[in-house]
Amino acid sequence: MELWPGASRESIGEVNQGCPSLTLYPVASEGLRAAVIVFPGGGYAMRAAHEGEPVAKWLNGLGISAFVLNYRVAPYEHPVPLQDAQRAIRTVRHHAAEWGIDPKRVGILGFSAGGHLASSAGTLYDAGNQDAADPIERQSSRPDALILCYPVISFYEYGHVGSKRNLLGETPDEELVTLLSTEKQVTDDTPPTFLWHTADDGAVPVENSLLFAGALSRHKVPYDLHIFESGKHGIGMAVDHGEAYLWPELCANWLKKQQFA
Repeated sequence: MELWPGASRESIGEVNQGCPSLTLYPVASEGLRAAVIVFPGGGYAMRAAHEGEPVAKWLNGLGISAFVLNYRVAPYEHPVPLQDAQRAIRTVRHHAAEWGIDPKRVGILGFSAGGHLASSAGTLYDAGNQDAADPIERQSSRPDALILCYPVISFYEYGHVGSKRNLLGETPDEELVTLLSTEKQVTDDTPPTFLWHTADDGAVPVENSLLFAGALSRHKVPYDLHIFESGKHGIGMAVDHGEAYLWPELCANWLKKQQFA
């Protein structure tokens, strides 16, 4: 499903074909269901397939309608990916009645750079433009829950060089670096958050999750943080991992507490 049907956009490179769009994984139900939009990782250079559909199907198994966001990546830079994420949240809310979704239970889940995009959407949101001609743009872009999986958070000491370069360019303005270091954008209104990471992640240091959790704690935002001792970066659902295979179960329990499942 295109996010801006009929809009004129230049398609740059094969990786951005079909972007921006949502792939729908609905759950049939007589009542209203919660929804979660999935943002695969890929350093803002691509979108990893194993962090998309398998995650959506896991969410379906919990009774949650899922969507995978095909957001634009390099050579597109900020604010394009964030605009795609915000539009996805607004779109799900706009179609909530049609799709059997509770508009007050729309969460987002992201891996790695997709986790950065999710944390950006979870801290840099708005209430919608009530004067907009497009009814989708009148919807709030604030998610009701965040799930961050080995996320890129900071673009300072512990940042991921590739994600920063692809999103902000070679010589970004310092104010933009601060704005997109999302641990600095947490407020009392940031949505409840579930985070997990591995302590020896060699690509995106665990300090990223720790920084975001610390900011949530200071603002008294409810959060669940799980650090596993070992595991390489990008393990997705971690089905064959000796430790992190537990994260989906832990997250499912948290989603139940948030009344999503």
